[in-house]
Amino acid sequence: MAAMQLQRTSTAPHAELTGIRPAGDRAILVELPSLEAVLSLQAQLTAHPQPGQIDVIAAATTILITADSPQSAQALAAHVRSLDLDAPADTESALVTIDVVYDGEDLDEVASLTGLGREAVVAAHTGQLWTAAFAGFAPGFAYLTGENPSLEVPRRRSPRTAVPAGAVALGGAYSAVYPRQSPGGWQLIGRTDAVMWDLDRENPALIRPGDTVRFQAVRAHAVVTEVPEASASRTPAEQQGSPGLAVRKPGLQATVQDLGRPGFASLGVSSAGAMDRGALRRANRMVGNAEGAAGIELLFGGLELEALTDQVLAVTGAAVPLEVTPGTDSAQASQRTTAVRHPACDAPFALLAGERLTVGNPSAGLRSYIGVRGGIGGAVALGSRSTDSMSGIGPKPLEAGTILPVQAAKPGSIVGHPEISPLPDQDGATVLRVVPGPRQDWFSPETLQDFLAREWTVTPQSNRIGLRLNGQPLTRSRDGELASEGTVRGAVQVPPEGQPVLFLSDHPVTGGYPVIAVVVHADLDKGAQLPPGTTVRFTAAASPAELPETPKESHA
Repeated sequence: MAAMQLQRTSTAPHAELTGIRPAGDRAILVELPSLEAVLSLQAQLTAHPQPGQIDVIAAATTILITADSPQSAQALAAHVRSLDLDAPADTESALVTIDVVYDGEDLDEVASLTGLGREAVVAAHTGQLWTAAFAGFAPGFAYLTGENPSLEVPRRRSPRTAVPAGAVALGGAYSAVYPRQSPGGWQLIGRTDAVMWDLDRENPALIRPGDTVRFQAVRAHAVVTEVPEASASRTPAEQQGSPGLAVRKPGLQATVQDLGRPGFASLGVSSAGAMDRGALRRANRMVGNAEGAAGIELLFGGLELEALTDQVLAVTGAAVPLEVTPGTDSAQASQRTTAVRHPACDAPFALLAGERLTVGNPSAGLRSYIGVRGGIGGAVALGSRSTDSMSGIGPKPLEAGTILPVQAAKPGSIVGHPEISPLPDQDGATVLRVVPGPRQDWFSPETLQDFLAREWTVTPQSNRIGLRLNGQPLTRSRDGELASEGTVRGAVQVPPEGQPVLFLSDHPVTGGYPVIAVVVHADLDKGAQLPPGTTVRFTAAASPAELPETPKESHA
């Protein structure tokens, strides 16, 4: 690795902040005059992180900074204002060479759009150095800026539903390599077998912000390689746990979740984690775990678990009926108990070897959480065991036959007392407090008031990525498109059709639709418990000092 210093010419104007906008109560969006200023600020914040700083998400002319509390966000805003963006900033960088077979489906189209022949396009792409300005869209996807604008081309009018892993592409002023198969609208000019994202590497991303990239034309056939699955090799055996629970019926959607993996958004990785974090924390407290231990998140009930060894469990979140039966395949279980039991939610209970727990359909709420004494074990990916449906990081969703390892309880830990799970009102609209912006200026004051005054219905298309809402469409006051920039959990994006989308745990780390408002951190758990057909109303939040205190986010 070599130190890279961001240089400015003596004729460059003084770089000053264009503005700092709140992005909810725990993040700020910093607007900057140029990509050069973005890279300078990103390098300074990365080299000298401030107290409470979690993520620094760079884009073309903005940086989104997330914090662990409203107070930290305010302090970060003051710190950013004090920085000299003309001061060179050192950052670690590397030269990455990528072999490319230039036979992409859009190579002729790019040649036509640029006025260059096929060979000249290849020569221009390989004949310059590219700098990784920022990451986003997907883990391992780096936006690369070139030394000259000869290859600047528009994105496709109609995006492809599936771009293969390893595709080398151009979009606007950037080049990139798709790390995994995904939808995309960039122009494809070639392919590589370079693995852009691999959790078994010390640095999973092959290209990190600040790195320099050189593309090299090769004639050999490139075997496109998908993103490898996470390996358990880096997780110590004592943290893997021993077989403790078997999934007999997984229900509609059951996954392993903890409090997520904040701090990796600059690599295109969302924090993920439990949708209703308060419910997971309560379940863990009741079984004597640390609040961030991994448990099970399930949607609409329907899960059936069998204990392979004696366990202590607690179920929180949605109001669901629980039933424990002796099981039919264990002679030991039949000798110990023959009675069917119905444990209460929000209280710890024993599940003995051979017994089966069935979680029924909720009468209120949507998602349930099962805490297991000791915590669910298994492989750790970027410090978390959470399943991330957006990036594909973490364990697969649970299936019939899945064996869940359970870690040993820590010495001295005790089972906790029953707690109450607060659930949104199912009979009326759930009120979510928001901080307007950061892009409320893309809407008229009247549209913003309409957004706050109307009720919105949760649609069946909602998932862990976001709540899709339906109501009277909102209209923008500006034409054109917003350049992609960082987004946060709780952001309410407004696509062109005008129906809002509330981002949740597995949201993309960048987005190109204007965010009209951001739900405050204290109200995010409510969104996890809203089933399709329920209604939501947004209201402007009080000042950060008046908001209730909630647990800080962290890397732990």
